[in-house]
Amino acid sequence: MSLSFPTMAAIRFGYGFRPGEAPPSSKDDLIGQLRMGAAATPDFPLGGPNMRHQAILSLEEQLQQIRQDAKTVTDDTTRRKMRKGVQRQAQQQFQHDANLRLMQAVLSPYGFYERLSTFWTDHFSTSANKSLPMRLIVPLYEAEAIRPFISGRFGDLLRNATAHPAMLIYLDQADSLGPDSAGGIKRNKGLNENLGRELLELHTLGAGSGYSQADVTAAAMVLTGLTIDRKEMDIAFRPNISEPGTHEVLGVSYGGRRRSRDDYLDMLDDLALHPKTAAHISRKLAVHFVSDQPDEGMVSDMAETWKKTDGDLTAVYTAMLDHPAAWRDEGAKARQPFDYIVTGLRALNAGPVNGVVGSFLAANQQGTDEGDMAANTPGMAGSPVTTDPAGEAREK
Repeated sequence: MSLSFPTMAAIRFGYGFRPGEAPPSSKDDLIGQLRMGAAATPDFPLGGPNMRHQAILSLEEQLQQIRQDAKTVTDDTTRRKMRKGVQRQAQQQFQHDANLRLMQAVLSPYGFYERLSTFWTDHFSTSANKSLPMRLIVPLYEAEAIRPFISGRFGDLLRNATAHPAMLIYLDQADSLGPDSAGGIKRNKGLNENLGRELLELHTLGAGSGYSQADVTAAAMVLTGLTIDRKEMDIAFRPNISEPGTHEVLGVSYGGRRRSRDDYLDMLDDLALHPKTAAHISRKLAVHFVSDQPDEGMVSDMAETWKKTDGDLTAVYTAMLDHPAAWRDEGAKARQPFDYIVTGLRALNAGPVNGVVGSFLAANQQGTDEGDMAANTPGMAGSPVTTDPAGEAREK
């Protein structure tokens, strides 16, 4: 390793240097960031989780009122204006959250924790473009379902990411009914396999790991009943839409005469501990941080640690940091666009002057459309309009 340890640690496992901020001096410093990062309250979503839950309910009430008015009000122009106003309000909130998310990475002294948050939010990806309420739900998703769990057991992270309104809406699980369930027969609706497929292909085992289409269908059957309480915009389990009977996933049976929440939780726990999951995600972590072609010995050590510790993620990260391959071949890994911009802003000692820092990229990282942002944003995307010409000139 020709670079010093602090330099390599800051560049490879963090978001680079920031003037006045001491880089990590040991592996223990990097691992210690996990505890400190988890203890710090994220700057997003705007107003905090409790206020955001209320904002989501308020948005749902407004949309419901617009839908009701469509049945009684004949003035299409008025309804369109009302809907555009609601859309503009939701988009502006999302833009603020996108800017706050970017600033979180730029200003945080816990670069390793922030990089892992980005990794896991991408691994369990969702999109704010799915629906208007998702503009408000997606930032909340990272804050309450991802960040608190990235240093614990993978099984806990998997449970919370899977059973969150953002994931259930994004992958249409909220509309999945057991074809032979009482609710499915009554509503003449059936199974949606999106979440079952993503669960096996991306979130756990990985593509090409040996699961079959029958496993995907069975996993989707086990997940039936897991849905959304539309009044509270929270998760719910409804036995009357759960596909009855047992369903075999990778040779293990789940369910029975009476379906319950424990069926899908047991399946998630088994998938979290599966050797293919350990290998798949260990490799993804090594690729994210170290090299597109990671050292096989390092990946193997990480996967073995996963198996020995029942998916203790801190232990897996430690195994990665302990391997010599983690500290050689500097420059082997190019930064992704979001990381590149954050690193540049940190090097320039950027701060929240007028609340403005390139939020186009942050918004894209959370799944918004640049065209939507440009259409709804005065000046720079996600920023309040400055009234100080000198300050505006400095910021440009």
